[in-house]
Amino acid sequence: MGMAGKTISEKILSAASGRDARAGDLVVCEVDHALGTDGSMPMALDYFAQMDGRRVRHPGRIAIALDHYAPAPNPKTSALHDRLRAFAAAQGVALWEVGDGIGHQLMVESGRAVPGSLVVGADSHAVTYGALNAFATGIGSSDLAAIMLCGRLWLRVPESIRVTLEGELPVGIYPKDVALALAKRLGADGATYRAMEFHGSGLARLDLEDRLVLSNLCVEMGAKCGVFPADEKTLSYLDGRARGPFACVAPDADASYAGEVDVDLRRLTPLLALPHQVDRVVPITEAKGTPVQMVYLGTCTGGRVRDFHQALAVLRNAPRVARGVQLVVTPASREVLAALARDGSLQKFVELGAVIVTPGCGSCCGTCGAIPGDGVRVISTANRNFKGRMGNAKAEIYLASPASCAAAAVTGKITDPREFLS
Repeated sequence: MGMAGKTISEKILSAASGRDARAGDLVVCEVDHALGTDGSMPMALDYFAQMDGRRVRHPGRIAIALDHYAPAPNPKTSALHDRLRAFAAAQGVALWEVGDGIGHQLMVESGRAVPGSLVVGADSHAVTYGALNAFATGIGSSDLAAIMLCGRLWLRVPESIRVTLEGELPVGIYPKDVALALAKRLGADGATYRAMEFHGSGLARLDLEDRLVLSNLCVEMGAKCGVFPADEKTLSYLDGRARGPFACVAPDADASYAGEVDVDLRRLTPLLALPHQVDRVVPITEAKGTPVQMVYLGTCTGGRVRDFHQALAVLRNAPRVARGVQLVVTPASREVLAALARDGSLQKFVELGAVIVTPGCGSCCGTCGAIPGDGVRVISTANRNFKGRMGNAKAEIYLASPASCAAAAVTGKITDPREFLS
């Protein structure tokens, strides 16, 4: 009897480690690309120095994003940015400036994440790149220092959960609703150290930007990564972006899975994560009428062109946002900002009275941007709603799709977006 076939993750980590890797094995892998941010890189530089690091082994594989404190809110942070700029210049490492956007979005836009590659980031939402058929995961600052030093990383090969999406999303239901449905089903730790591998007829109807939303939220269920197979949509997105040749990776028909989850997209309704847990998910109708004072459109989950268009489908007939509501718009990157400016979306947000914030992480992690006041209820397109997440432990954060957030901006309370969409 031969061994069972392999999952996508087992195949990618076999290639990266140069050995026949199976779930549970410890492997040392060559890393294709790694991201450091202004949140994680300063500590990585300290570790690099402690390890007697002099030169980055593969400068072309490392990128730094100034995204968590953008623009720098104080002199101390400005000094920290200058330290990262100096390091990048001395080592020949790519650096994305303040205003270029969120590191995760830039890793994807710049073609660093390609099918079959091992791409990591010193930030948990590096799982986002799995949408491009890559093995992508978050690492610590010490791991990043080791990668700068030797180009490699050790990993335990994860078991995989097979997630099958069937059918097509109804009007008013979005990838964020799918992700929240999975969080409700699996719980915040139901996929701990497992790869979530996506399958099913529903994938063909999900654009690449939709898949990024799903991969991004896998870490909120504890997953090591959230990986998609490659198809025409993957290839068309990477056309003119990919930084080198690549080979798409598909699982074997007889691959072995630790669990299976089936989602019928046709049966989903708009969902909402209640404060202060991502897996406290209810149908939006259950919280209907709850007043909100801040609506946040942005982040590495919901800050792409498609997300803003989904919000504007609800907002297009509104003259202004509701009285007493602050609508905050933070594009995920400069490329997204430019696209919104070109197609008139940005102008519409300005007319609605939105606060437009520098591309980057913005208020999501509470380090810069618009910070909510005490007792403020926020509805956000982000991925986390823990107490204090947006910089104020006395605020309450609800998570929902861009359309659901937009519906709240118009009405001043939690509202089913389908009421605005025919």
